[in-house]
Amino acid sequence: MSNADNLLTAAAIRKHYRMGRSVVPVLTSCDLSVRRGEFLMIMGRSGSGKSTLLHLLGALDTPDSGRISLTAGPQSPEVSVFPATERERNEMRRRWFGFVFQFYHLLPELSVLENVLMTRMVGTSISGWFGGRGAIRRDAIALLEQIGLGARLKHRPAELSGGERQRVAFARALVHKPLLLLADEPTGNLDAESGAKIMALLHDLHRSGQTIVMVTHDMQLTKSADRMLVLENGALQT
Repeated sequence: MSNADNLLTAAAIRKHYRMGRSVVPVLTSCDLSVRRGEFLMIMGRSGSGKSTLLHLLGALDTPDSGRISLTAGPQSPEVSVFPATERERNEMRRRWFGFVFQFYHLLPELSVLENVLMTRMVGTSISGWFGGRGAIRRDAIALLEQIGLGARLKHRPAELSGGERQRVAFARALVHKPLLLLADEPTGNLDAESGAKIMALLHDLHRSGQTIVMVTHDMQLTKSADRMLVLENGALQT
């Protein structure tokens, strides 16, 4: 497979944290390529650095060293996710990445629809928002209906089940049509039935062409991925 098929590429990624006087290495040398349209799962035990790696790939954090780049299309120029300025990373997160976490991080005072619309409001000028809010609202409602939440638009998060809250989180991550969806243990806070529904949603998204990188500690979930890597001792193994 040629490099033109890669959406995201990371090379020699290193990351450590300081705990008092101690230096704790998390990622020692990670290399990774994410192909367009693939469903890639990264497996590792708790504390192995899976979430850290996902945050680095999606420009939520910066590594100590290495390089991360994204190519939006086969004919598009390569853009550096790292190194890049904070302003550039903010724009990348707004345009290219969608994030789903183990915990939903929904705003409790907002309705389901308002939580989803927040993604489109961030980084949009006041004139741009008022000029396009009708179409943006229709897109958000259509997405929520698609994932089975059309009857919950006005509900607050406290009125939803855990599985429903996670579906709202997915809608929030997808409403701006990201190139790459990054999912951090999205079933880890759910019961078995709700977790199965979330995985079914992920596979539906994948079949529609969405590129997905998901981290998990559950070996059973990795069996349905296009490809699986293991994060161990700070590096990725096949």
